[in-house]
Amino acid sequence: MNRGRYDDAATAFANLIKRYPRSNYTSEAYYWQAFALYKTGDAGNFGSARAALDYQRTRFPNARSRDAEALYAQIQVALAKQGDQPAVIWVRDHAKPDTTTHGPCTTSDDDDDPRIAALNALLQMDAESAMPILKQVLARRDNCSVQLRRKAVFIISQKRTAETEDILLSAARGDPDQEVREQAVFWLSQVGSEKAVTALDSILQSSTDEEIQKKALFALSQIRVDRAGQILRDFAEKASASDDAREQAIFWLGQAHSAQNAAFLRGLYTRLNSDDLKEKVIFSLSQMRDPDNGRWLLDLAQNEREPVEMRKKALFWAGQMGVSLPDLAGIYDRTTNEEMKEQLIFVYSQRHESEAVDKLIDIAKHDPNAELRKKAVFWLGQSHDPRARQALLDIINQ
Repeated sequence: MNRGRYDDAATAFANLIKRYPRSNYTSEAYYWQAFALYKTGDAGNFGSARAALDYQRTRFPNARSRDAEALYAQIQVALAKQGDQPAVIWVRDHAKPDTTTHGPCTTSDDDDDPRIAALNALLQMDAESAMPILKQVLARRDNCSVQLRRKAVFIISQKRTAETEDILLSAARGDPDQEVREQAVFWLSQVGSEKAVTALDSILQSSTDEEIQKKALFALSQIRVDRAGQILRDFAEKASASDDAREQAIFWLGQAHSAQNAAFLRGLYTRLNSDDLKEKVIFSLSQMRDPDNGRWLLDLAQNEREPVEMRKKALFWAGQMGVSLPDLAGIYDRTTNEEMKEQLIFVYSQRHESEAVDKLIDIAKHDPNAELRKKAVFWLGQSHDPRARQALLDIINQ
């Protein structure tokens, strides 16, 4: 068995049972025979594997096989997928919540738990059979059902029925477990229907849980319909929402790379009072790689009515998105603000074009400000361009 010869192992365990029916090893041999038969992966062996465990349970009820229940569940799931009716009935019965007694709490790493295996099997069943069971699971509120409920919201998202979105919305709003609520919001994004968009919008409008709001914003960003984008834009404008949540909306708008979102964000910047939100707009626009956004960032960098810190950030991200070196070099020649010139020197140092090295050399040799010359020299020292080394030698030999 350890060498993966499962057919031979199953035969060997069957022979042990036959030759030594009263051995102390016989009760355990039924389990290992079933295990080997299951591991063959041959669907024709699954029924025999189940029969071996049924016999063990009947004849040796005190057998010490630690994982017998989990193995039995895996075998039943495999048989249910083949349409075996006794297995289908077993899966349905074991997936249903037991509100009176149940075993030890399932943990997140306990995928071999029979209850988790039975829930997983519902993926293979028709929605009409599975949904009533899944709703019963989500209705539970005991601590031992938390992992079952987390699994249930995923399975529900895979069953496209008229009530799928409503069930997930109910879980997102009312489940006592934070992760169940967040998972329900996430899986609404994977459903991706107009009804899912409506559900996510209602969560944004009604939830006071900022983490849930952020999950809803992400979920909406994954649904490529116009209405989802409009909801994100409306939320980014929402003054009553927290800055953290609005930052998330702005970020996801930037990831969509649409001209509509870019125009919206450029207009939004002028209506914002929060520096953090303004910074997020600058960053999001830089991620779209659009020439209009590059020009807007350069205009912002040169706008003396804007705070210097915002202008510096606009310069940095303009440089990162690849605006032309001549445009950046021209700003250096026009500005008199030393902080802006320092930032431009740094921006040049991050570019790989030969023109960037040329500009640093020019500053290092000719700028009247000694501090700026020193900063240019420093960044030339980080360059691998041979012209930079020659420029440094020239400066040394002056």
